[in-house]
Amino acid sequence: MTLLELQRRMAKTIMQPLTSSDRIAHKTPNGRSMRTEVEEFISPNDRLASFERLEIYSRSYWLRVLGSLYDDFPGLRAVLGQRAFGKLARAYLDDCPSQSFTLRNLGSRLEGWLRSHSEYAQSTHRLALDMVRLEWAHIEAFDSAAEKVLGPEDLVELGPGFRAGLQPYIQLLELEYPVDQLRIEVNRASEEEGEGSNAVLKQKRHGRLRRAARLRRERTNLAVHRMDSTVYYRRIAAEETRILGALREGQPLDQAIEYGFENSSAAIDEQREMLENWFATWTELGWLCPSA
Repeated sequence: MTLLELQRRMAKTIMQPLTSSDRIAHKTPNGRSMRTEVEEFISPNDRLASFERLEIYSRSYWLRVLGSLYDDFPGLRAVLGQRAFGKLARAYLDDCPSQSFTLRNLGSRLEGWLRSHSEYAQSTHRLALDMVRLEWAHIEAFDSAAEKVLGPEDLVELGPGFRAGLQPYIQLLELEYPVDQLRIEVNRASEEEGEGSNAVLKQKRHGRLRRAARLRRERTNLAVHRMDSTVYYRRIAAEETRILGALREGQPLDQAIEYGFENSSAAIDEQREMLENWFATWTELGWLCPSA
């Protein structure tokens, strides 16, 4: 057995899902005894058998990846509840195991997976999907690349053919629910719990999250962006979303504006005022960059 073959065999064994009691399974996926499998490539020592030695690594791996998913999706936990989230996390990681050297990418396939596994969210499926989209956008906004910022001097003369790009870290979302409110509430509750852990504070936190989780459907457009290493959620108009998206796709300014206000109920004067305000905000926040 080569070193690479040994590494792959051990990784496959370690990444096999734990049992419901968080122990290593006694059978491999093909039905072979796990003890027999492990004894072929792991030696016992004077304190632990081969199976027990591997179990330490397997449990450490699974508790780490489950913990990472737990930390990355606090809003989804608030929507589903802890027990349902735990079931979802295990099923997701069983179907979509880590394929990256970094745990940062662990939830990259969660939205697509959840779309096909609505049974893990049941009546909150649409709400849960929106929250997953927001929380993955939060991760992307936090550490995605930033390009040179277009300043006011670059925007003095905005001709019809003017082109500008959108900073790569900005994530544009069109949501069915105002999940930004819930995510902010979850963060606030978590910060409060960090200041103390008495029963009154915990009861207040859980009561508030139960109320917040019963969100009513409300069309919400968000720009998830960052400033000074902090991620922010900014609500934007549907027309603004469309214009920013068109600029990101490389459309010239005149076409992006035409697309953005297509079927808009805003009068021409209102559209002009909107554009002035939006460009002022985009410039102040450094959202625009040279077109690719």
